[in-house]
Amino acid sequence: MTLLDTRARTGAVARINPVAKLAASALIAVPLILTLDPVSAAVALVLECVLFVFAGLTWREFWVRTWPVWLAAPLTALTIALYGEASGEIYLEWFVVRVSEGSLALALAAFLRVLAVALPSVVLFVTVDPTDLADGLAQVAHLPARFVLGALAGLRMVGLFLDDWRALELARRARGVADRGRIRRFVGMAFALLVLSIRRGSKLATAMEARGFGAPVPRTWARTSRFGAAEWGLLAIGAAISALAVGAAVLAGTWNFILGPR
Repeated sequence: MTLLDTRARTGAVARINPVAKLAASALIAVPLILTLDPVSAAVALVLECVLFVFAGLTWREFWVRTWPVWLAAPLTALTIALYGEASGEIYLEWFVVRVSEGSLALALAAFLRVLAVALPSVVLFVTVDPTDLADGLAQVAHLPARFVLGALAGLRMVGLFLDDWRALELARRARGVADRGRIRRFVGMAFALLVLSIRRGSKLATAMEARGFGAPVPRTWARTSRFGAAEWGLLAIGAAISALAVGAAVLAGTWNFILGPR
């Protein structure tokens, strides 16, 4: 277990029910998805930075966890800047590339929106344990227990896939069949992993059925998933961030409802 996997967090957000974190992320993301403007995304991003302070992450953990987001955001902005809808003054035009005042504005809005939507989702779920999430989805959100437990079992198998892949690679190398032909080796190992996964999944399903996981009766839970004042507080914070971001965009006149008439 690495330092990044430890759950000994001191942040207030770490102890909140995972269902509340999921709902808060949705409250922040949905309004931002419905518009494409820099004001709402920038306001939401600034307010989210205050929330990140209470997540209990060190700077190293924060950057290690969120680097894919910081990579995806500028790439998205670059694509829109080069190939987005052109309007206003044209700065560069070559073949299918057209950089204009309008495309640059859309690129800035897309860059901020990707950060504002993705960062809170990543940060809030850093300390979420899959078992805690399953308990919350079944007891708080009242999702079907059979579905929740099946998803939890499947998620627990993801780590085994990596171990199986390494074991297959070492076994093939020991037999002298992994020295050449990378593409053929990859296809062969992928097929072997698929067969192994199907067999393991069948055994796991049989074992779970034998232990009564699929019984059509109300089940009991080893741990109680609670939804109290801290969870409602996080939901209120998420709703406040969305309301302030939307209000700022409307007051600034930049609100751009993407589902509205063109």
